Amino acid sequence: MSVPSVIPVKYEPDYRTSTIGHCLGGQFFGSVTAAFPEGWSGKDWPENKRWFAVLHRFDEAGQHLGSRIRCTGTTADGERQVIDVACELLDQWLDELPDRTYGDIAIAPFAVHEEGCLFGLVVEQHGAGDSEGEAEGEDDWAELYPDGLGFHAPWDGEYDT
Repeated sequence: MSVPSVIPVKYEPDYRTSTIGHCLGGQFFGSVTAAFPEGWSGKDWPENKRWFAVLHRFDEAGQHLGSRIRCTGTTADGERQVIDVACELLDQWLDELPDRTYGDIAIAPFAVHEEGCLFGLVVEQHGAGDSEGEAEGEDDWAELYPDGLGFHAPWDGEYDT
């Protein structure tokens, strides 16, 4: 089964998708996440593991409208401190959304690059075809970067981590 043009994402309170839902004018997906710069060599990881507050916005049809992405520091700066700052910033951004309600969303693939890091829902090929109707060489996966959430058939909003 190929990747749909709009991918459901299930709301899960107190877990990885606890800050998704609808607001006046569309949908949103917020998170606090870490990312390494694209092309990172694996050296000096505490200095390169960056923590971000992220808020993606979508219209009602699931098309990407824009993203607020701000780095709050690196693990080398004190991981707990920079995560706390990112959480506070995300909470502030969420509080600014008019008529915000948390719940399931459905969004189209998109990609944004910020500070050398990839953010977005990117369509990929993970399998080489299988018994569920996937043809060899067909895109069969959508990965949310850098959060590490993978969406796949039956495209019901459930994800793998």
